[in-house]
Amino acid sequence: MARSPVDTPFLSIDESKMGQNILEMSGVAARSGVNLRPHAKTHKIPEIARRQVEAGAVGITVAKVSEAEVMADGGLEDIFIAYPLVTEGKIRRATSLAERVRLIVAVDSLQGARTMSSVARTEGVTLEVRLEVDTGLRRTGIPRGKAADLAVEISGFENLDLTGIYTYRGAVLEDGSPTLDLKRAGHEEGRLIVSVADEIRERGIDVRDVSPGSTPTARYVAGIEGVTEIRPGTYVFYDAMQAAMGVCSLDDCAARVTATVVSRPSPTLAIIDGGSKTFATDVQPGKEPSNLEGFGHVMGHPNAVLARLTEEHGMLTVDEDDDLGVGDTVEIIPNHVCSTVNLHDRVYLRSGDVTQTLWVAARGMMK
Repeated sequence: MARSPVDTPFLSIDESKMGQNILEMSGVAARSGVNLRPHAKTHKIPEIARRQVEAGAVGITVAKVSEAEVMADGGLEDIFIAYPLVTEGKIRRATSLAERVRLIVAVDSLQGARTMSSVARTEGVTLEVRLEVDTGLRRTGIPRGKAADLAVEISGFENLDLTGIYTYRGAVLEDGSPTLDLKRAGHEEGRLIVSVADEIRERGIDVRDVSPGSTPTARYVAGIEGVTEIRPGTYVFYDAMQAAMGVCSLDDCAARVTATVVSRPSPTLAIIDGGSKTFATDVQPGKEPSNLEGFGHVMGHPNAVLARLTEEHGMLTVDEDDDLGVGDTVEIIPNHVCSTVNLHDRVYLRSGDVTQTLWVAARGMMK
């Protein structure tokens, strides 16, 4: 289809860069002999999830039942909801979905497992379950020392089939401290989750799936013996945060926001039409990684910084001799692309002179 003018601000995806990122991570998994189950939180688009599967992924990961429903409607047939389901309503929806696709659900508590078993029994469905283990992020997940005991109890519940364990940690160490030593973080994460799997097996439970891995650690955790699967997400587009951590280069980043300069009120300030409704603000400058400057990387203007955001305005600090003028456009790689995508109804997939509109079908799916 022919290219047509698009009003700013908008989010575009370079199809060539995205395709290369997809193939590269598929290669990481294949060379390590592990499955790849990418997290769809980054793109939230069934068409892109299907491309990941076509390139070798065994299925996808999501965080919400509603996201899983969207992906199933979009043709995905193997879905892991990597988030504890504890309410009857969500579990009931999961049992319905499990009759359509291979669905794996998550649990990290006895109460959650008890409720899940009760609903599944009532609905006449057996749910495939993975136990989440905390390996240092201090978020959801049973502490490692308690995982084997909980696994034994879960295995005794009716209509639950405990097939694996999983963890998510990212670029932190076991004590929760952030690190840029991604190799150390990945190796540590892999060894910890494999050791938990071994403890559970010693209790007589067959743990088939051992699933760690984020975009920063995936290539390292994949090489740990005993790991069977990795679940990176951001790699499909990458972003300024991943580049600052050394995971990728800025040139690898496939997603960019295009915005228009609407005001140049002073020689060192330019205002664009993209603010906090356009750029995610959950990864802020000055936080980890500490070399992250501004709310995104401004392409083609090496000294420009997206220093401040209000709802409708982005404030760029610029050099006095920067010739950015009212009506000019800039391209900015967002700090955190996953949350940025969730702010946009659609993205524009660019391949040479052809632009395709893709609806962000799982945008805003919070339940």
